[in-house]
Amino acid sequence: MSVYTKKNVASLIGDVENYLRFLAEIGCPGFDCSAQSLEILKSWGKTLSPALRRPEREQVKSPPECQTESLAYSQKCAPENALTAVRAEFGNCRRCALSRNRLHLVFGEGNPQAKLVFVGDKPGIEEDRSGKPFLGEAGQLLTKIIEAGMKLSRHQVYICDAVKCRPPADRRPKPDEINACLPFFNQQMAAIKPDIICVLGEEAAQMLLKTDLPISQLRGKFYDYMGIKLLPTFHPADLLRNPEKKRAVWEDVKKMMK
Repeated sequence: MSVYTKKNVASLIGDVENYLRFLAEIGCPGFDCSAQSLEILKSWGKTLSPALRRPEREQVKSPPECQTESLAYSQKCAPENALTAVRAEFGNCRRCALSRNRLHLVFGEGNPQAKLVFVGDKPGIEEDRSGKPFLGEAGQLLTKIIEAGMKLSRHQVYICDAVKCRPPADRRPKPDEINACLPFFNQQMAAIKPDIICVLGEEAAQMLLKTDLPISQLRGKFYDYMGIKLLPTFHPADLLRNPEKKRAVWEDVKKMMK
């Protein structure tokens, strides 16, 4: 158990202030982020007793490390060319049945040397039409999280899906379709060499971690993926349906920024 000091209280108040601003930026209703309210919040923090205590952070066990191939793209090419080499190798992929009905293969976009990669499960109808990842309402919310919550831009991060083609009727990808795509996803990660992979949603988390556990049990914890820290969180589409989950995503955002 650790004791709150004046410095800890100031940090706590700052976290609450940033959280309120974050909720306002991503459109979560019912929160007052006016200057007057924030001043009241700061004055309240000055009255907190330094004897308040908080519990130690819970220690959790991670699932077994992922079994992945040893990939050498980053050794064959200069960093700025490594991702281009992966895309060229992927080509106009016809390695599974999903290629028959797709309009576009959605490889990914962003900074090829990004420190942070966001990964979804599969493209949707808008992504299939454009060939770009995370568009529509879910993509707009992801952009707000990146810009308002992390003070970054989409150009500074990399965004992609684990499976690169849209399944018919947006169904869950089949095991053979996942197995056809994952080697190229792994090559993407080997080329980019990010510090953190943020996995968005249950399907993508289960694909990469090779588990049946629900996202409610997987999220908010760091796992190892090819020597890279991997953090699952809720999918932006899930937040649109369940705004109360935005608080959990804010906690995950803070962990990644640290």
